[in-house]
Amino acid sequence: MEVVRVDNLTKVYGRGDTQTVALVDANLRVQQGELVALLGPSGSGKTTLLTSICCINEPTRGRIELDGTCVYDDGWTGVDVRAVRRQKMGVIFQAYNLIPFLTVLENVALILTLNGVGQQEAQGRALELLEYLEMESRWQRYPSEISGGERQRVAIARALANNPKVLLADEPTAALDTARGKIVMSLLRKLSREKEAAVIVVTHDERMVEGFDRIYNIADGRIQ
Repeated sequence: MEVVRVDNLTKVYGRGDTQTVALVDANLRVQQGELVALLGPSGSGKTTLLTSICCINEPTRGRIELDGTCVYDDGWTGVDVRAVRRQKMGVIFQAYNLIPFLTVLENVALILTLNGVGQQEAQGRALELLEYLEMESRWQRYPSEISGGERQRVAIARALANNPKVLLADEPTAALDTARGKIVMSLLRKLSREKEAAVIVVTHDERMVEGFDRIYNIADGRIQ
């Protein structure tokens, strides 16, 4: 089942002499349970494509379909994109973006409470996810009290809290050493299989994409 479909997506920043073309006629297909990499150097258009897919960055033209719903067709289609993000997507950021004054458990449960889940049920679901990612012993800790690799696992647990159809990861291993980075990528591969999520990972590091189902190389805004 096709969960992400991108057709001829283009993004241009600025106008006239300051115009910068970040993305040119990008086409992308991702199936349910598939692990896909967007591979390219800094400034190649990877993050522009990712943020367009998660409806944060408005493209200039093209088409985006998510789980059968067209959200962009040379303009936003009127679909509630915030609801789409909240209900169908999980996002893993390079900098983790954990809330420092919340515990590990509270960070993961937060997305569920924002979606209207009761506090007790949200914390129960959060603890299940932490156990799944072998982080249950850290549930009472604060982000500053755990390692970088552990913080990334918490960020992954948070992204999974709403059972997303699409999981987007922007340079999830950039702040980790090679060994810990490969562990995180193995986790993402496991999630694509066991949770049947369509997982899209942005990375500049070719060493991190071993075992991926498909790799899209991007250079100068063009998918090759």
